[in-house]
Amino acid sequence: MALCNTAPRYRTDEVRHGAVAEVILSAAQATPEAVEYTEILEAEDRPWVTVVWDDPVNLMHYVAYIFQKLFGYSKAKATELMLKVHNEGKAVVSSGSRDKMEQDVRRLHAAGLWATMQRDD
Repeated sequence: MALCNTAPRYRTDEVRHGAVAEVILSAAQATPEAVEYTEILEAEDRPWVTVVWDDPVNLMHYVAYIFQKLFGYSKAKATELMLKVHNEGKAVVSSGSRDKMEQDVRRLHAAGLWATMQRDD
């Protein structure tokens, strides 16, 4: 008797799994509206930027040196960015893909600088 009761339950579960699979398949085939698609493309077009923030710890010449070393900036460009950090409280030091900006932020943190990343405005 137990064997007979188990067989129908198994078949019922199989049908339920089939119904779930059909629902998932239908949802995956749905197409987004044109407005949503446009918003996604616009969001993907905006590059990411790395922002270095002013801090009370690092000396100005050290910050300029790090900009030269990590980003290959000339001494003049590195000094310009360092002064922007010092005078305005922050400066964008690089831009590009999210992965690249995450790497830049990690490198700046390793050098002892305060840095974050965000979407470009």
